[in-house]
Amino acid sequence: MEQQFSFEKLKAWQYSRRLVKLVYELVKKLPKEEMYALSDQIRRAIVSVSSNIAEGSGRMSRAEQRHFYEIAYGSLMEVYNQLLIAVDLNYISQEDIDQIKQPIWTTAKVLSALRNSIKD
Repeated sequence: MEQQFSFEKLKAWQYSRRLVKLVYELVKKLPKEEMYALSDQIRRAIVSVSSNIAEGSGRMSRAEQRHFYEIAYGSLMEVYNQLLIAVDLNYISQEDIDQIKQPIWTTAKVLSALRNSIKD
């Protein structure tokens, strides 16, 4: 029997983990001069989503769990905003956004449900 930490069983974490790979692939399209600016910010924010879900699941108090899930949700919205900015700057296409919007939406929906399931 494979051992798992509790966060590995969470749909929100599973979806956010898959999203990391999709976002990293998309960020590769940004120009090299954005390597340490927008690209780096997007990568840090998308990793923050799954990291905060994992950290929140390890907290004992429900208020702390909810807080970390809220941070994860905020990071997810930050990523989407930054990708929209990348479209505005003609770094990625509207088609790129259209393809990643559904996985972001699904992750947001599941993460929101997880956050709302935690009562103080």
